[in-house]
Amino acid sequence: MAPSDQPTDETEETGAPGEDTAPDDDAVAAEWEAMAEADAAAESGADGEGGGGDGGDGDGGDGEGGGGDDDAVMAEWEAMAEDGGGETARVLNQDEIDSLLGFQDGAGGDGEAEGIRAILDSSMVSYERLPMLEVVFDRLVRMMSTSMRNFTQDNVEVSLDNITSVRFGDYLNSIPLPAILGVYKAEEWDNYGLLTVDSALIYSIVDVLLGGRRGTAAMRIEGRPYTTIERNLVERMVYLVLQDLSAAFDPICSVTYRYERLETNPRFATIARPGNAAVLAKLRVDMEDRGGRLELLLPYATLEPAREVLLQMFMGEKFGRDTIWESHLAGELWSTEVEVRAVLDEVTHNLGDVMDWRVGSQILLNATPDAKVSLRCGNIEMFEGTMGRRGGNIAVRIDERKQRELESF
Repeated sequence: MAPSDQPTDETEETGAPGEDTAPDDDAVAAEWEAMAEADAAAESGADGEGGGGDGGDGDGGDGEGGGGDDDAVMAEWEAMAEDGGGETARVLNQDEIDSLLGFQDGAGGDGEAEGIRAILDSSMVSYERLPMLEVVFDRLVRMMSTSMRNFTQDNVEVSLDNITSVRFGDYLNSIPLPAILGVYKAEEWDNYGLLTVDSALIYSIVDVLLGGRRGTAAMRIEGRPYTTIERNLVERMVYLVLQDLSAAFDPICSVTYRYERLETNPRFATIARPGNAAVLAKLRVDMEDRGGRLELLLPYATLEPAREVLLQMFMGEKFGRDTIWESHLAGELWSTEVEVRAVLDEVTHNLGDVMDWRVGSQILLNATPDAKVSLRCGNIEMFEGTMGRRGGNIAVRIDERKQRELESF
């Protein structure tokens, strides 16, 4: 019986691969049908067992494994669908809404807006950065530290918090009252600026200058107008700050800041339109345990005459220098045509006599045949010569060049 069984085993082994192909295809088709009918678990298990019966124990194991993998894939897809639906239906909490809008509790600390608030604030025109202005304010801080120490006879430290661009109207609305606003004018630029002293610094200056004891915080009395003594003391400090500001601008450009007036109502300190942009520098003045803030505001219109100088990246930079353009411009200037007038003589008459002139009136000149003729370009006298004739035309021979007038021009 053993020899007769041997061919049968070989036939089964050789035929097994061929027979497994059909049951595997049937299993796949059955699995797809089961997925369509939403009853994948039961029918996939039945198909897997059928595949194992047709193709042997090994194939049956494969069929059962394939059904299990498909179940896992379907379960995973269902879980992903459920998770997706949950995320779509999830409602944002208040913290997430504030973060999206840019109104977090700590959003205003650094002065930078985020989220939708940043988009809304982008309506503010983006103005160019002025590197030299940072150098000016840095010099101002160093100079003010020395001058304030001499002014108060106390240990004073001045520091620069930040330099930002704001709209003038928004800044006036954000000034914490009570405060004193000093209006000053840039003489050479014929425009104005604003200096704001907050109440903490006002009472600190008054306390120090009037002999307040060290180590005690300055007393603040809110809800009353500032007295004449307080205004006079603050005015002296404003004079001092403006002198230092003028000196800080000296290496860049010469400008004199002149004190105009003090105001306690921001509406009376309007020096520009609400929509105009301005540079705001916030300074901190510390006197041991006392002190306060001082803010300098310069509209961009005020800084416009010195804009090119303030745009330099470092001191002495040749801003906008282009040698190719300079050579081209020089060549074009030398080939430019100009009109030169030969003036024989000049006489002065009254307006009444000029109005009486008629056709045929004679005007007497004091020039003689040998008198000098003046050659002028515009109103500039350039040469002097003698009038004569050459080739049938009246000509002027240049005898002298007016060096003095040319050098002054």
